[in-house]
Amino acid sequence: MLVLVACGKDGALGDDDEAAAPAPATTATATIPPRSSRDGCRAVPPPVPSQSPERSRSLMRLDPRRNHVAVVRTNCGTIRILLAVQRSPKTTASFAGLVRGRYFDGLPFHRIAKPGGNDYVIQGGDPLGTGNGGPGYSVVEAPGPKTRYVRGVVAMAKAADEAPGTSGSQFFVVTARTTPLAPEYAVLGRVVAGDGVVSRIAALPTDPVSEMPLDPVVIESIRIERR
Repeated sequence: MLVLVACGKDGALGDDDEAAAPAPATTATATIPPRSSRDGCRAVPPPVPSQSPERSRSLMRLDPRRNHVAVVRTNCGTIRILLAVQRSPKTTASFAGLVRGRYFDGLPFHRIAKPGGNDYVIQGGDPLGTGNGGPGYSVVEAPGPKTRYVRGVVAMAKAADEAPGTSGSQFFVVTARTTPLAPEYAVLGRVVAGDGVVSRIAALPTDPVSEMPLDPVVIESIRIERR
């Protein structure tokens, strides 16, 4: 399982929140179970694990002279992530290649970690939805020794026995003000819009053992905008 070592509100809608607009009434939505709490997220079907998660690694690099923003649309709102292209060219290129192939569309945020009830990270991008999946390849791009994982930083998850900077498809958003994480996780970028959505997801009720949200949190799409 790709996990981070942890040292041991019902969200009001804001200007950056697009999630709580009611879904159009259709016959399909009538079969979707309602959410167990009034959490500001739309009710959606549970994500279906991918039957063919493996992909080929993209060799294309993003233009470091441009800003690239990953627009992550979820049933809880939209998060915008400014990709760290100059700092992590291989990591961002791999992520962008998966985005171009619509790899993340329909995948869950499968983990909401809040040890002791405190904010920590939210994690997604697993095609299996269990914390054990990936695209069948990895890239390695070790972060700098002074890297700190603070609120809004987005980085790639890895297994404990993998080299620093190893990544596949799973990523996490830091929800704590700061963390004690060692500089071992490749930096993908930082949240530049949708912090209220991050807080909404972080506040959702979870299974105390698996840290999975009790109601689905689904990445409906990720697209990359160039600026």
